[in-house]
Amino acid sequence: MLSLLAGYSIIAFIAVTSIPFYLIALMIWIVTYPFDKRLRLLHLYSCLWSSFYTWLIPAWRIRVEGRENVRKDATYMVVSNHQSLLDILVVFRLFFHFKWVSKIENFRLPLIGWNMRLNRYIKLKRGDKASIETMLKKCEERIDEGSSIFMFPEGTRSPDGKVRAFKPGAFQLAKEKKIPILPVAISGTNAALPKYSFNFTGIKKMYIKIFEEIPYHAFENMTVQEAAEMVRALIIEKLKIMDEYTLAK
Repeated sequence: MLSLLAGYSIIAFIAVTSIPFYLIALMIWIVTYPFDKRLRLLHLYSCLWSSFYTWLIPAWRIRVEGRENVRKDATYMVVSNHQSLLDILVVFRLFFHFKWVSKIENFRLPLIGWNMRLNRYIKLKRGDKASIETMLKKCEERIDEGSSIFMFPEGTRSPDGKVRAFKPGAFQLAKEKKIPILPVAISGTNAALPKYSFNFTGIKKMYIKIFEEIPYHAFENMTVQEAAEMVRALIIEKLKIMDEYTLAK
């Protein structure tokens, strides 16, 4: 009961503090949009907004590595495994420019969803063919503008932490636009906030790492499915080492 109460207290705190954070985001959007068409400053502010919560909660001990693997002004297809709702907050700790692909329900959230719209993140209605086609077109537009795209190719959170099969969209885009793939692995968030739960689980270690990019020439002769399997196997292999850290007492 106490863990559930603590969990809902965190959610309530996020909801209340999102009001001033959103108002600042709106001001940043108004001031910077005329000269910052990619909304880089607004996205960096969104990283700060999200990171505020993970910095504030000492029980969430987050290890971040690999920022040096992101080339300045490069355009990537960024792909990661997906364990928990906390993945969103943790990924923002990476502090580099990208556009999220996120389920359409998230855009309907007050304040946070409104900020996603300001950032021109990309909506997806899961299982809807027309929505998937629109999402891919929007991703192409953002890539042509010079923005990286961040996707969770599993499509939804893993219920047990195991990496599920990757859907093809991210790898189709990487091949068509001839851009490198940037693999990211996340460990420990499923223990901190399991799927279908808002219980606060106490002190937990989490670990996110960016690995070296996979250049286009490394997968240009692969099929989309082969490229997806290659990246999935890489992330699974890296998670073995990362899980040793997050599971250690």
